[in-house]
Amino acid sequence: MNYKFYFRKSSFKKDLQNANLFISLLYKYKPKNFLEIGVLEGVTARNVCEILNNFYGLKFLYIGIDLFGLDKEKNNIKESTPISNRYSNPLKFLYFNYILKSHPNDIDAVFDLLKKFKKSVKLIKGYSKNILEDMDLSNIDFCFLDGGHSYETVKNDLRILTKNLKKGSRILIDDYNQSGYGVKKAVDEIKNNFTFEILGRFILMEI
Repeated sequence: MNYKFYFRKSSFKKDLQNANLFISLLYKYKPKNFLEIGVLEGVTARNVCEILNNFYGLKFLYIGIDLFGLDKEKNNIKESTPISNRYSNPLKFLYFNYILKSHPNDIDAVFDLLKKFKKSVKLIKGYSKNILEDMDLSNIDFCFLDGGHSYETVKNDLRILTKNLKKGSRILIDDYNQSGYGVKKAVDEIKNNFTFEILGRFILMEI
């Protein structure tokens, strides 16, 4: 299976090689309880759910954490993938503006993309620093960390994840190769405490 875009924005839009590398990791590790931090318009979430559904039917769990438009006016390009109100596809414009009547990053619009898996999907709106502390992470076996990209945000997310994920679980961290963000600095401070592998633009850590 190749990564599919579903006529929505994705951070993989111009990077099909790493998109398919991501897909290959799902097939390799076959996670059953998946956490994604940074959902954007739900494209990666849909790809994940399609694959996990192939493995387990609806007996899987996908949890997605995102701002879902919260503090949209800040739109900090160094913190996350920027949200745009422009639609290059006129059918997409009509669908979101006149049928769904929402932005593709809104939580309802993302859930609409995932509705065929609704029994297995949980979307949570807010900041990861506030949400992760109160979450039970003991069943998560794979986390895709692609939320806030500042050093402080990544460091805090990793602190909580590495402390609370079960032994043997994996964290795939996006944009490790981007020096303009704080991702690499935060990861480099702890990566030698774990088994890790650099894969394309990612780094994969086993807890």
